[in-house]
Amino acid sequence: MRRRDFIKVFAGSAAAWPLAARAQMPVIGFLHSATANAYAPMIAAFRKSLSESGFIEGQNVAIEFRWAEGQFDRLPDLAADLVRRQVSVIFAGGGSDPSLAAKAATSKFR
Repeated sequence: MRRRDFIKVFAGSAAAWPLAARAQMPVIGFLHSATANAYAPMIAAFRKSLSESGFIEGQNVAIEFRWAEGQFDRLPDLAADLVRRQVSVIFAGGGSDPSLAAKAATSKFR
Protein backbone atom coordinates (compact mmCIF):
# COMPACT_ATOMS: atom_id res chain seq x y z
CA MET A 1 0.00 0.00 0.00
CA ARG A 2 1.34 3.38 -0.93
CA ARG A 3 1.71 6.09 1.69
CA ARG A 4 -0.96 8.31 0.09
CA ASP A 5 -3.48 5.43 0.04
CA PHE A 6 -2.72 4.64 3.67
CA ILE A 7 -3.33 8.28 4.68
CA LYS A 8 -6.68 8.30 2.84
CA VAL A 9 -7.82 5.13 4.59
CA PHE A 10 -6.59 6.36 7.97
CA ALA A 11 -8.22 9.79 7.58
CA GLY A 12 -11.50 8.21 6.50
CA SER A 13 -11.61 5.89 9.47
CA ALA A 14 -10.61 8.68 11.88
CA ALA A 15 -13.56 10.74 10.67
CA ALA A 16 -15.88 7.89 11.64
CA TRP A 17 -14.51 7.58 15.21
CA PRO A 18 -16.88 10.17 16.73
CA LEU A 19 -19.83 8.31 15.20
CA ALA A 20 -18.61 5.01 16.57
CA ALA A 21 -18.13 6.54 20.01
CA ARG A 22 -21.69 7.92 19.93
CA ALA A 23 -23.01 4.51 18.95
CA GLN A 24 -21.42 2.98 22.07
CA MET A 25 -22.56 5.81 24.35
CA PRO A 26 -25.33 4.85 26.80
CA VAL A 27 -28.66 6.41 25.92
CA ILE A 28 -31.28 7.49 28.44
CA GLY A 29 -34.84 7.40 27.19
CA PHE A 30 -36.90 10.20 28.73
CA LEU A 31 -40.67 9.70 28.56
CA HIS A 32 -43.05 12.30 29.95
CA SER A 33 -46.76 12.98 29.67
CA ALA A 34 -46.46 16.80 29.46
CA THR A 35 -44.70 19.28 27.17
CA ALA A 36 -41.01 20.16 27.11
CA ASN A 37 -41.71 23.85 27.73
CA ALA A 38 -43.75 23.16 30.86
CA TYR A 39 -40.94 21.09 32.36
CA ALA A 40 -37.86 23.06 31.28
CA PRO A 41 -36.71 23.63 34.92
CA MET A 42 -37.09 19.90 35.63
CA ILE A 43 -35.01 19.03 32.54
CA ALA A 44 -32.30 21.45 33.67
CA ALA A 45 -32.26 19.80 37.10
CA PHE A 46 -32.19 16.34 35.47
CA ARG A 47 -29.18 17.30 33.35
CA LYS A 48 -27.45 18.90 36.36
CA SER A 49 -27.95 15.77 38.47
CA LEU A 50 -26.59 13.61 35.67
CA SER A 51 -23.52 15.82 35.30
CA GLU A 52 -22.92 15.75 39.07
CA SER A 53 -22.86 11.96 38.74
CA GLY A 54 -20.33 12.16 35.92
CA PHE A 55 -22.73 11.84 32.97
CA ILE A 56 -22.36 14.76 30.56
CA GLU A 57 -24.92 14.85 27.75
CA GLY A 58 -23.19 14.62 24.40
CA GLN A 59 -19.86 13.54 25.93
CA ASN A 60 -20.52 10.22 27.66
CA VAL A 61 -24.31 9.89 27.62
CA ALA A 62 -27.12 10.73 25.22
CA ILE A 63 -30.74 11.51 26.04
CA GLU A 64 -33.70 10.72 23.77
CA PHE A 65 -36.70 12.85 24.82
CA ARG A 66 -40.29 11.84 24.11
CA TRP A 67 -43.13 14.15 25.17
CA ALA A 68 -46.80 13.12 25.02
CA GLU A 69 -47.88 16.77 25.26
CA GLY A 70 -50.89 15.87 27.40
CA GLN A 71 -52.08 13.22 24.94
CA PHE A 72 -51.86 10.13 27.13
CA ASP A 73 -52.89 7.85 24.27
CA ARG A 74 -49.51 8.64 22.62
CA LEU A 75 -47.51 7.20 25.53
CA PRO A 76 -47.50 3.54 24.39
CA ASP A 77 -46.15 4.49 20.93
CA LEU A 78 -43.55 6.85 22.40
CA ALA A 79 -42.39 4.19 24.87
CA ALA A 80 -42.24 1.58 22.10
CA ASP A 81 -40.12 3.95 20.03
CA LEU A 82 -37.60 4.27 22.88
CA VAL A 83 -37.46 0.49 23.24
CA ARG A 84 -36.90 0.05 19.49
CA ARG A 85 -34.02 2.52 19.73
CA GLN A 86 -32.54 0.25 22.41
CA VAL A 87 -32.05 2.91 25.06
CA SER A 88 -30.12 1.80 28.13
CA VAL A 89 -32.78 2.96 30.58
CA ILE A 90 -36.11 4.79 30.47
CA PHE A 91 -36.92 7.64 32.82
CA ALA A 92 -40.71 7.94 32.96
CA GLY A 93 -42.23 11.05 34.52
CA GLY A 94 -45.54 12.80 34.76
CA GLY A 95 -47.60 10.32 36.73
CA SER A 96 -48.14 6.61 36.56
CA ASP A 97 -49.25 6.54 32.90
CA PRO A 98 -45.73 6.99 31.44
CA SER A 99 -44.35 4.38 33.84
CA LEU A 100 -47.03 1.89 32.87
CA ALA A 101 -46.45 2.58 29.16
CA ALA A 102 -42.68 2.04 29.60
CA LYS A 103 -43.28 -1.17 31.55
CA ALA A 104 -45.65 -2.50 28.89
CA ALA A 105 -43.28 -1.57 26.07
CA THR A 106 -40.26 -3.20 27.67
CA SER A 107 -42.24 -6.38 28.40
CA LYS A 108 -43.66 -6.50 24.87
CA PHE A 109 -40.42 -5.96 22.94
CA ARG A 110 -37.97 -8.04 24.95
